[in-house]
Amino acid sequence: MNEQSYKSIEESVVAAMDGDTPELFQFLPYILQDFWEIGADPEAIINMVQKHSLAGPDLQVLDMGCGKGAVSVKLAQKIGCNCFGIDAIEAFVNEAAIKAAEYHVSYLCRFEVNDIRTRVKSLYGFDVIVLGAIGPVFGNYFETLSVLKKCLNPNGIILIDDGYIDDDKEFKHPVCITKGELNNQIHQAGMDIIDEKIYEADENTVNLHKLQFDNLRNRCEELIQKYPLKEKLFKDYIANQQREYNAIEQEIVNSLMVFKPI
Repeated sequence: MNEQSYKSIEESVVAAMDGDTPELFQFLPYILQDFWEIGADPEAIINMVQKHSLAGPDLQVLDMGCGKGAVSVKLAQKIGCNCFGIDAIEAFVNEAAIKAAEYHVSYLCRFEVNDIRTRVKSLYGFDVIVLGAIGPVFGNYFETLSVLKKCLNPNGIILIDDGYIDDDKEFKHPVCITKGELNNQIHQAGMDIIDEKIYEADENTVNLHKLQFDNLRNRCEELIQKYPLKEKLFKDYIANQQREYNAIEQEIVNSLMVFKPI
């Protein structure tokens, strides 16, 4: 059993959102109310699915840690596939269902509140599995890919939106590993990277990050006004997010990777 399995669902979700205390869990819907797309880029994922799968109503997509459903809803709208999204935050799942109705794809999208670490054990028959910037919820890459490939149909693919560190950099991160170690773990799991999109930290990206951070900081400051005794909780989260945005823009290679069993 890996270290992630011992974490509570609150700890796991907060860690995926770059927090460091489970007390933050109850406040995440408020803090992230200005976001629909949380982490992963739906358009990049759509492009990869179209490139490596036969798009259409027979395509079965599993969106693990689906957040507010942006990836599933936009995939269903664009290519007409069936999407099953799972997330631990009920408010996010409710919003995903609302968005599916708004985009007229409720008949293609199904969402569920659950712990993906346990739910994954009963899932199978998927052509595409998406992990959109949720971090090491299942453990390291070896553990993650070993678990997820059991849910794949033959010729299925796994898409993971994540970051890694170039081998020639001395930068250290609490979660991200080097590209060399990542490749070792992928091969140990019996998988190959068949495609990759690297996100460049250009001016548009930096401006988007600034807008996102400003929204997040403003919501945390509102919560400080409402819960003054929890000021440290929210200020620590603001600081964590600032460090993470800085690392994303300056130190980490941000990538959408496509995996396939060997």
